[in-house]
Amino acid sequence: MAFKTDIEIAREAKKKPIMEIGAKLGIPAEHLLPYGHDKAKVSQEFIKSLADRPDGKLILVTAINPTPAGEGKTTTTVGLGDGLNRIGKKAVVCIREASLGPNFGMKGGAAGGGYSQVVPMEEMNLHFTGDFHAITSAHNLLSAMIDNHIYWGNSLEIDARRIVWRRVMDMNDRALRDIVVNLGGVSNGFPRQTGFDITVASEVMAILCLSNDLDDLQKRLGDIVVAYTRAKTPIYARDIKADGAMTVLLKDAMQPNIVQTLENNPAFVHGGPFANIAHGCNSVIATKTALKLGEYVVTEAGFGADLGAEKFFDIKCRKAGLKPSAAVIVATVRAMKMNGGVAKADLGTENVDAVKKGCPNLGRHIGNVKGFGVPVVVAINHFFSDTDAEIAAVKAYVAEQGAEAILCKHWALGSEGIEDLAKKVVQMAESGAANFAPLYPDEMPLFQKLQTIAKRIYHADDVIADKAIRDQLKTWEAAGYGHLPICVAKTQYSFTTDPTVRGAPTGHTVPVREVRLSAGAGFIVAICGEIMTMPGLPRVPSAEVIRLNADGHVEGLF
Repeated sequence: MAFKTDIEIAREAKKKPIMEIGAKLGIPAEHLLPYGHDKAKVSQEFIKSLADRPDGKLILVTAINPTPAGEGKTTTTVGLGDGLNRIGKKAVVCIREASLGPNFGMKGGAAGGGYSQVVPMEEMNLHFTGDFHAITSAHNLLSAMIDNHIYWGNSLEIDARRIVWRRVMDMNDRALRDIVVNLGGVSNGFPRQTGFDITVASEVMAILCLSNDLDDLQKRLGDIVVAYTRAKTPIYARDIKADGAMTVLLKDAMQPNIVQTLENNPAFVHGGPFANIAHGCNSVIATKTALKLGEYVVTEAGFGADLGAEKFFDIKCRKAGLKPSAAVIVATVRAMKMNGGVAKADLGTENVDAVKKGCPNLGRHIGNVKGFGVPVVVAINHFFSDTDAEIAAVKAYVAEQGAEAILCKHWALGSEGIEDLAKKVVQMAESGAANFAPLYPDEMPLFQKLQTIAKRIYHADDVIADKAIRDQLKTWEAAGYGHLPICVAKTQYSFTTDPTVRGAPTGHTVPVREVRLSAGAGFIVAICGEIMTMPGLPRVPSAEVIRLNADGHVEGLF
């Protein structure tokens, strides 16, 4: 059976002018700042005018740990938004923007798939409205101003050995992880070791995604700790006098982007921190705006629920005062088989025993999300190779966990294929069963917060950290940062820090390699295992097959 590719389906979309999509939500044309005919930004002035409106219901879409078999979390998020609109609810989708790194690496795009996509797909997966470029520029402006301050006399007495602000770019480039800058003699500055992270790991990205407005944005940018003196006194971005210019660069990027699904329903696409190395959620301003405009807001959190959902609950909801009404965990029969030990090449063959063996990974996520006081439903993202017996096995397992699994065919059928899930989500959300609470209180000591995540979410025995790391956390507590939540940077493929360990392991430990203070964003990053904040390209990157065809259309982007 021949299927159209995502990009072929997207190219055939019957898009409506973006002003019509905005009108569906009651956004006046003068408050939409168009980027072409099919995408626009929503003005800050209009967003401020919504403050007194009641909020709609917030639905989180998360997933099992990703496998090479594919799960389809964004596809399900988009499909559910269309499905809710299909059954008569005014629903808005909120997802993240795509990073060029994985698009040209191996993960592919971030606009959904099949007949549950957001368009324009090519622009969304490339430069879009330039938000990532603005974030990259603002971040690197601060980097340049730090080195420039030292070059012109260093009146703040920055210790060049204690500069903690790295540089960023929106590309996978392992060669830039650790570098030496300022070589070339007196005229070029003072040589020092530094490195690059990918833009989605930038604290500026996190700040933009957690800020409520431009004033909040500038304050948070000023709060960034960029270096320390020899006496270990912190130096802030406002000390470098960079916060004003950084805010200017981010002025337009701070405004949420509105686009549409294939079924012409509104979608906000704004911000894009990865969940394995950052906090993994779209912007607070987009989510809050959508909640004022729609009855239902469907949003996603990156990678598996152990990363994205935990950070959505413990960082985004905590900081923004959000209270989710329900959660959807996306799983596939194929992924269950892979967790059960089946090789990718053999996934097309029925294997009910492997499905049953792989289900504990799903069960672990169900239990974890329930632990936040949020009702859960499982979406089985359907593949044509799935058999009735395999689907029944997943449904039976989920029922044993006290939840329901619903087969969803939105990839092939759009909203028609996900009506049952939409109805179940409405039932859960309107039941008032949600009693959301974060995993740990603000006042808990930082290392204990890390242990709580490791033990309750990863089901680890303990956290391993050198004395220097524990002492650093205590120093930050003494400096007034003890109330901050923890953002764990770890592999997305496993509950452990070993990407090859599938299923629902216990008895493991979580080694912490490094901790970083994101004072402006408002969290502490704990880098665990071998995870890198600057990814590398795979042996055969997607970039090798991406090209323009004879008609000038993009080929190979997916």
